[in-house]
Amino acid sequence: MTPSAGTATVPQAIGPAVTARDVLAAYVGLTKPRIVELLLVTTLPAMFLAAHGIPSWRLMVATMVGGYLAAGSANTYNNVIDADIDELMRRTRTRALPRHRVSRRAAAVYGSVLGLASVLVLGFGVNWLSAWLGLLANAIYVFLYTMWLKRSTSQNIIWGGIAGCFPPLIGWTAVTGSVAWPPVILFLVVFFWTPPHTWALAWRYRQDYEAGGVPMLPVVASRPAVAWRILWYTVATVVTSLLLWPVAQTGWLYPVVAGTCGAWFIVEAVMLLRRALAGADDTSARPMRLFHWSNTYLALVFAAAALDPWLLPR
Repeated sequence: MTPSAGTATVPQAIGPAVTARDVLAAYVGLTKPRIVELLLVTTLPAMFLAAHGIPSWRLMVATMVGGYLAAGSANTYNNVIDADIDELMRRTRTRALPRHRVSRRAAAVYGSVLGLASVLVLGFGVNWLSAWLGLLANAIYVFLYTMWLKRSTSQNIIWGGIAGCFPPLIGWTAVTGSVAWPPVILFLVVFFWTPPHTWALAWRYRQDYEAGGVPMLPVVASRPAVAWRILWYTVATVVTSLLLWPVAQTGWLYPVVAGTCGAWFIVEAVMLLRRALAGADDTSARPMRLFHWSNTYLALVFAAAALDPWLLPR
């Protein structure tokens, strides 16, 4: 029907077109590249430490690619399972599934393909011990953390975070084909480091987690209580990191870096506690200051572990 003269037509709202580039970016985003980046930072140094030098570039590439695929698979499944939560949280509502860039079914298939590819790449390109360790880490993150602990307890990140501790083991076994005490120490460093790192982020976005119904510690505990826990785990992280010195018989570079960075990490945790005890709110407590430093701390400590064996004499 043709509108009569003088009758205004109301244009329909048209959403932005979804291009192939948007879809590609969505699939990459499902793997959470920034988190994977952090995981890989703990894999390569363990390989250098195990080799007491520079491992074969083919071995490094296969290990890094396989590790990326394994972590990307776990993160993709996390997106699928947590799609309902992500829609409620401001920090996550721009992810691929809340924006309907990718369907949940397609994302689940994609996660499965990545997981299978990771096992094949690590199994045939590295060794089967590394492949099974990658698969175990994937299963812990998906089934233990995402499907159970995340929504049921404030202890979620402590035990669910174990999945993120596997990269040093995978890196070490890629070179040696066996597990030893040095990668176990590095595993424990990441284990104790994960809670203060994650709680600082959850503190900053406490209202988001509360809206999503996720009982992260900052949601269910007072700010001073959270700050005390952060301090305890920070001290445990630093003490554990120093154990690598005698266990791996490193030179002086590693203990100097681990000790100096660890001391500053503890100072940041103490400052956060003081602000919390003084009654600072979520913003003025500046938990993200500790969060960002925790990233730097982990990168520097693992870099020192990688460089020490071959850069400096014992």
